[in-house]
This record gives sequence, C-alpha cells and structure tokens, in this order.
Amino acid sequence: MKPRNQTIITEVSLIGFTMDPKINAALFVLFFLIYLVTFAGNSLIIILIMTNTQLHKPMYFFLCILSLLDLCYCTTVLPKLLADLLSTERIMSSFSCAVQIYVILLVEGSECQLLVVMAIDRYIAICHPLHYPMIMRWGNCYKLVALVFTLSFMLCTVPSLMSPITVCSNQINHFMCEMLAVLKLSCDDISFSELQIFSVSFITLLVPLLLILLSYARIISSVLKIRSAGRSKAFSTCTSHLAVVALYFGTAMLMYFGPASMYSTDQEKYSSIFYVIVSPMLNPLIYSLNNREVKDTFKKVLVKIKK
Repeated sequence: MKPRNQTIITEVSLIGFTMDPKINAALFVLFFLIYLVTFAGNSLIIILIMTNTQLHKPMYFFLCILSLLDLCYCTTVLPKLLADLLSTERIMSSFSCAVQIYVILLVEGSECQLLVVMAIDRYIAICHPLHYPMIMRWGNCYKLVALVFTLSFMLCTVPSLMSPITVCSNQINHFMCEMLAVLKLSCDDISFSELQIFSVSFITLLVPLLLILLSYARIISSVLKIRSAGRSKAFSTCTSHLAVVALYFGTAMLMYFGPASMYSTDQEKYSSIFYVIVSPMLNPLIYSLNNREVKDTFKKVLVKIKK
C-alpha cells in the first residue's frame, strides 16, 4: 500500500476502542474470557465429534468444520486485540494486516456458504429422509466442504487481491485490519470498490440467506406434519441453526450492505464485534445446549473421566 508521495507504508496503527487504561483493563478481562470460552467450546465440539462414532454423521461433520472456522476467526483477531489492550503502541506490519484481512474474508465467506450447506442437510434429512443416506454420503460431504472453501476464496479473497488500493494514512480506526476500515484510508475514489463490496456481499450474504430461509420454510412445513414426538427434536435442531444464522447474517449484512461512506467507522467497529468475536463464542453453546446427542456424548465423557 502506497500513498501519493510514494512513501512505502510498512506498519499500520490500530486505534482500537480507547486509550483509557481502566477501560482497556476491563475490556482485556472481558475479551480474554470470551477467547477462553470460544477456544474451549469449539475445541470441545471438534474433539467430541472426532472421537465419538455416534457423532460421525454429516450434520456433525459440518458442525466440526464450523467450529474450525470459528477457531480461525478468534485466533486471527483476539490474541492481537488482547495484546493491544495492554499496550499504548498498537502497531502491526502491513504484511500482517493484509494477511488478517484476507483470512477474515475467507472465513466470512466460508461460514456463509457452510451455513447454507447445513440448512440443505437438515432439509434433506427432514423432508426426504429415505434419500438422505444416498444424497449426503461422505464423498458428497467432502466435495461440499471443498466447494465451500473454493467459492469463498474465489468470491471474497480473489476480488480483493485483484483490486489493491493506495492509502494516504496508516492509522486504522478499528481493533483489527478490516476491509471497510482500510478502504476509508484510500487516496483514490472508492466508488468502484464500494460497488464491488456490494456485489460480493449480495452473492455471499443475501443469496445464502435466501437459500437458508427457503430451506427452513420447507422444513417447518414438513415438521408441522410430523407427530409430536419427532416434532420436538426437529424444531430443536432447526432453532439452534436459525439462531446462529440470525446472529451472523444480521450483523454481517449491517456492515457490508450499502456504501462504506454511509456508516461511521465506529459503527462498523462495534458491529464487527458480534460476528467476529461474539458469534464464534455462542455457536458451540447454541448447538450443544440444543442438541441431545452432543449433550449425551459430553455426559458420557464426563462419566469416563470421573472413573
């Protein structure tokens, strides 16, 4: 990234939230606890799914991938944020900043596509149970995950790599290197970049959301026809997934729809807390608390540990 005077920017400075030591200390404790819960919760989900044959099913395979993405989210952002909260010099190399941007874009896009795959998985399981073993066989599951990452890379990361920007400042009003915050530092007209972001957001956020809502509309219609004993379990699985979708897509769409100039950087900064920090923490809690098989497996593990 180079400003107009051709001075090479090798470092960027993150403003963060505040320079007040007391507030930063409180935020450090809060985000450190969030990081512990996020790391422990997602790691536990992955370990339970990998070590218990009862959970070797497509639904839990996709949940395992979701937990891996959430671990990548929190590890990319939170360690640096925690270090900055204890420091007055919040410096980051330009290379590290670029890597953080592209990793976040890749994970964002992958999570959106994966949530669609999980919704389709539930739709087939509930609406076409007899065809489920054939359609969602393991070979197809692996291909779907590969497609998720490929689409995310092509739709989210490649356009950013192909459209570098020239910046006039190295001071980013954010707690991380986020695309919209960096875009505000551009020396040039950003109207094309805004159009590009809107187009990519439409494909990676709105289209997946519509597919998810369509899947669950069909699911709800089918669930209402199920006898009451099976209806409760089906609704439990669906509500947990929809809770994740509402939290993730709601905050992400708030950020990425509309011109970057419409929103203050502070608004973007606080909105990003929810989909980058809060959502990865809540995902394992939502799925485990609303899933009987996961809870039963966890209880069995605890019993073995106590013995």
